[in-house]
Amino acid sequence: MSRFRFFPILFLIVLSAQVVFAQDPSEQDAVASALAKYYPNLQSAQINPTPISGIYEVVVDNNEIVYFSPATGLIFVGDLWTPDSRNLTRESKDRLLSEKIKLFPLDKAIKIGDGPNQVIEVTDPDCPFCRHGSAFFENRTDVTRYVFLYPLDKIHPHAEAKARYILSAANPAEAYEKVFSGAYDNQPLPAFTDNGMLELHRRIGREVGITGTPQYWINGHHLSGFNQQQVEQLLNK
Repeated sequence: MSRFRFFPILFLIVLSAQVVFAQDPSEQDAVASALAKYYPNLQSAQINPTPISGIYEVVVDNNEIVYFSPATGLIFVGDLWTPDSRNLTRESKDRLLSEKIKLFPLDKAIKIGDGPNQVIEVTDPDCPFCRHGSAFFENRTDVTRYVFLYPLDKIHPHAEAKARYILSAANPAEAYEKVFSGAYDNQPLPAFTDNGMLELHRRIGREVGITGTPQYWINGHHLSGFNQQQVEQLLNK
């Protein structure tokens, strides 16, 4: 979040099994008014109820979630968990990001495969978790992948050059597979002319609110990070 930082992170166990609540417009307006009163500079995109009476979920910059108590004016951050180990905060973030699938222009992606399952992938060429995901999908014939590159330069200083090489290649899908296999980890990239496509991929990532990789949209459902079990569940739905 650019405007606020809240410490420490709190982990709350939600004792109620009911996790979805209807919210009437008057209630939402009242919470929004209280939020504006206490935090006039905080821009919120959504205000949603939570299973905790008097506590509301507030969506702020880059799909971040904070929790607000209108009665006290207090804001805190942390993850809400149910007794059966559901992370409600993560579910909310996944739901928010699932709604942003429309921001991806698929004709600007690297297309790999032609299977019935649609996978949109935002990835970094030097991210080890991204590479695990890439290796998994490489062996699947039931997916059509739309890959957007989003190198995290501060963590992976060589990722940008690899991303530019992939996107500028005559066959980006082939170049993607070679780079993600580690072929150029210990040797220079082949000479290429940068076509500037990485700037578009980065702009798309910023609009979606990407802050880390990998990120997947599998048949319309968002998944943060590569978890093979969760990926297989979404592919099998």
